[in-house]
Amino acid sequence: MDLRIEINEAPQEVDYQEILAPLREYNQAKTGLIGTEKLAILIKDDLGATQGGLYANISGQWLFVDLLVVPEAARGQGLGTKLINMAQELARKKGCQGIWLDTFSFQAPDFYLRLGFSIFGELKDYPVVGYNRFFMQKRFDLNDNPSHIEP
Repeated sequence: MDLRIEINEAPQEVDYQEILAPLREYNQAKTGLIGTEKLAILIKDDLGATQGGLYANISGQWLFVDLLVVPEAARGQGLGTKLINMAQELARKKGCQGIWLDTFSFQAPDFYLRLGFSIFGELKDYPVVGYNRFFMQKRFDLNDNPSHIEP
């Protein structure tokens, strides 16, 4: 088979899926794990419109928080903590060993640190010089897991 490399500056979803498919096959062969599970916890207004919430994926034994937004008018009232706690409980029920996420220095790293997350990586000067991107995790301790029963 002859192979060549091409640059595509306007890739389509099909291009992404064609690259992803063999990677998923390889990962599944190595880990035995199949796919991801998506979940959302929504903040709705009295008209039923979504105003924020948490969007996550469970892959392997980890829940990844992709998005977390609390409406500006509702910040400081405990909704963000409630969203994380609900996601954490769902993750535990699904057998996850923890939660991970990323946040920017101008967003909420201190909020996550107060909730027991720790920083496991940092990308300096991203998205622009002067700001950083933090990668954070919260591992569940067996003693902290209400579904764990000691023998």
